[in-house]
Amino acid sequence: MPRVLIPLAQGCEELEAVTLIDLLRRARIEVVTAGLAPGPVTGSRGTVLLPDSDLDAVLEQAFDMVVLPGGQPGATHLENDARILALLKSMAAAGKYTAAICAAPKVLAVAGLLDGRHATCYPGSLDAEQFPKIHLDRGAVVRDGRVLTSRGPGTAMDFALELIAVLAGEEQRDAVEKALMRPAEQAPDQLPEWG
Repeated sequence: MPRVLIPLAQGCEELEAVTLIDLLRRARIEVVTAGLAPGPVTGSRGTVLLPDSDLDAVLEQAFDMVVLPGGQPGATHLENDARILALLKSMAAAGKYTAAICAAPKVLAVAGLLDGRHATCYPGSLDAEQFPKIHLDRGAVVRDGRVLTSRGPGTAMDFALELIAVLAGEEQRDAVEKALMRPAEQAPDQLPEWG
């Protein structure tokens, strides 16, 4: 079973965090959430999230992917955390996946993981002058090798479904999407069973 680490920083975008956690778990992917410090995390809109662990307790564990939710000041807290930057570099060096949404692709950029790659982000989060080696795209989700990025809260579901496709295959992705009633115009005989 694939394992994914989702670090949660104070001020993270809770819609992105919860969507990612929920959809990946629907796909039977093991998700570990870790706060940058012990205790609850308050999102950018005031929603309180309770991480599974704190970051220090899971840094030595093996993961197939690290996914960074965005939001402010959450993304800035991730960017300023030396443990996060070291973890991202280690994951990339090991050929593992790294992913970020909204303002968090800047964390990947600061770690040097977006140089020469195509990426997307929340408008204004990545400055082309500061990061001239990044090819910024406007797509909802952009995959370049083992790095995936997405634009913001409105693309969180598309992003999560792409992560599922990468980690568990297209068939699992399609099954999760169908149960979510996407697209909404499914015929009654195509509806999934409850549960």
